[in-house]
Amino acid sequence: MKPLSLFFGFLLAIVLATSYNIDAFTRNDFPEDFLFGAATSAYQWEGAADEEGRTPSVWDTTSHCYNGSIGGDIACDGYHKYKEDVKLMADMGLQAFRFSISWSRLIPNGRGPINPKGLLFYKNFIKELRNHGIEPHATLYHYDLPQSLEDEYGGWINRKIIEDFTAFADVCFREFGEDVKLWTTINEATIFAIAYYGQGRRFGHCTPPTNCSTGNSCMDTYIAGHNILLAHASASNLYKLKYKRKQRGFIGLSMFALGLSPYTNSKEDETATERAKAFLFGWMLKPLVFGDYPDEMKRTLGLRLPVFSEEESEQVKGSSDFIGIIHYITVYVTNQPAPSIFPSSTNEAFFADIGAYIISAGNYSLFDATPWGLEGVLEYIKQSYNNPPIYILENGHTKS
Repeated sequence: MKPLSLFFGFLLAIVLATSYNIDAFTRNDFPEDFLFGAATSAYQWEGAADEEGRTPSVWDTTSHCYNGSIGGDIACDGYHKYKEDVKLMADMGLQAFRFSISWSRLIPNGRGPINPKGLLFYKNFIKELRNHGIEPHATLYHYDLPQSLEDEYGGWINRKIIEDFTAFADVCFREFGEDVKLWTTINEATIFAIAYYGQGRRFGHCTPPTNCSTGNSCMDTYIAGHNILLAHASASNLYKLKYKRKQRGFIGLSMFALGLSPYTNSKEDETATERAKAFLFGWMLKPLVFGDYPDEMKRTLGLRLPVFSEEESEQVKGSSDFIGIIHYITVYVTNQPAPSIFPSSTNEAFFADIGAYIISAGNYSLFDATPWGLEGVLEYIKQSYNNPPIYILENGHTKS
């Protein structure tokens, strides 16, 4: 049986229904303009890691550190089999596909000359989607920073990333924007900064088996998050100034959204939940909507939290046409010491800053979605952040 590449990503929306009862919903239960689709990333789908001009990304480097793993060297071989995969999507009735663009395939050195073969691949792939009536949704960054930029200046903890990311985005807008109308700048911005710059274990500037003493989990998480917001705003504002009038597309930032509920009805657990929401939602959403970080973070972190200049605040505020939500996990939050749902290798410093304990919601495992959890996420964002347009980019149930 040929590999079905799109299943390397996650089916959107419909997975939630099929996880529990395959007959629970039909297409007729949703509005006509509701798009069902699937999603994946370049590294998880394309393969062809060292073919036709592509150079290593930090994801290549990291994955090869684990017991000689080949990582995404072959993956689903979408680079060679994209036509078969698009046909499979069309046969399933999918209406949208979210994919990411490999920075090191399109611009092998991270900046400078474009790789013509990489450019042609994405043009052909996007056209193939369009020809089958499938809406392409492009993600510019899904953890795969060119290794050359990581080696040069440490990636997302250095403000040089803002200029380089914006230049990469400019190429993508110019070359693909006539066919791509939905753009996500950075995938799962929150969890990316938390896990990969604070933890320093994967896709970051400190990967095993190298010495991880060079990272600073107390600082790097927030520095990376700050630069993520500034890079997103820079690319978004470039799009709106240079391309939006002609291309008529939309651009947003995506975040990993935990469903958060107090473990008990106590005042302490309710307060702990509000702190968790400030760190896990407000960290990115408050600057995007209101131009600055939550007061809870400022009080807790002090000088460890970067500061927006007045100009930067204005650039970030309103820079997202939509918020992309990725939701798999619903958890309880408590003020009392309790075993965390997250592995011990997760960024302990970040969760210590929250001052709360994240524990399993009932019998659900780490990647079990709950309908009430997603509903709570959407309602919270609606009520707390001026009801922004939202795309549910991933959700459902996964099994290891």
